[in-house]
Amino acid sequence: IGELKKSAEKKPDDYAVFWDNFGAVLKEGLYEDVDNRDKLLEITRFKSTGSDGLTSLEEYANRMKPVQEAIYYITGEDAETLVGSPQLEGFKAKDVEVLLLTDPVDEFWVPSVGDYREKPLKSATRGDVDLSKIKGGKAKKKGGNDKDKKKDHKADNAIDPLIAAFKVALGTRVKDVRASKRLTDSPVCLIADEGDMDIHLERMLKQHKQLQEGDMTPRVLEINPDHALIKGLTRTLSKSDGIDATVEDAAFLLLDQAHIVEGESVSDPAAFSRRMSTLMEAGLRGRA
Repeated sequence: IGELKKSAEKKPDDYAVFWDNFGAVLKEGLYEDVDNRDKLLEITRFKSTGSDGLTSLEEYANRMKPVQEAIYYITGEDAETLVGSPQLEGFKAKDVEVLLLTDPVDEFWVPSVGDYREKPLKSATRGDVDLSKIKGGKAKKKGGNDKDKKKDHKADNAIDPLIAAFKVALGTRVKDVRASKRLTDSPVCLIADEGDMDIHLERMLKQHKQLQEGDMTPRVLEINPDHALIKGLTRTLSKSDGIDATVEDAAFLLLDQAHIVEGESVSDPAAFSRRMSTLMEAGLRGRA
């Protein structure tokens, strides 16, 4: 381990080649070799949103925002795909770095390690993420902090009826529907609730027949209060008595959209097609 550490420090380019070939094997030690875990962490390298090359946990920690409370990561099969994940939009907006973990073993060593320098390792796709304390990116507006908070609170309250309608329409297909603090551009995304199995791990176990469809935990659907589509649905709902058919169809379509973005298939392709056609026809009638 000592020689590998020297190589990583003195010849980072050569070590990057070594890591690409044997990194996944070394990370198995993070899960199995408790005695050498700290030493292995020193030579472990990651792809991330904050570095063009590989980075270490130490380098990540040194780049953290002053009030950043966790080391964030996201798991998946491909780094390029992960960078485009809707769950990372809020992190990009605040210029918060996220580690991109693409080896199957990542799902197992991360919970075992738990933290680094007393900062917890936290999935960007699980549980509540609140980056409001972090200044940077879109939050750099001078004197706009309190105004932004009031605006966010008002937007969250405005979509409460829509959230309630989505919950009724989707029923047990979702664990919950919530206003999102991590979305900036997309209307919706899926996350795993705090304490539930991470999205990628669940999908991986299902692919390997180690988890059946009936054993999968419903996910949380987060909706973006600032998205034009969500605002439009909120207005539509406010003008109707009860749950509007358009809102109900939109709830299912947005849930299906969130699954598609995750690389998953829709549960009912025929219903998806029907709802899509209905809403497109309604949109065209509105333009006529």
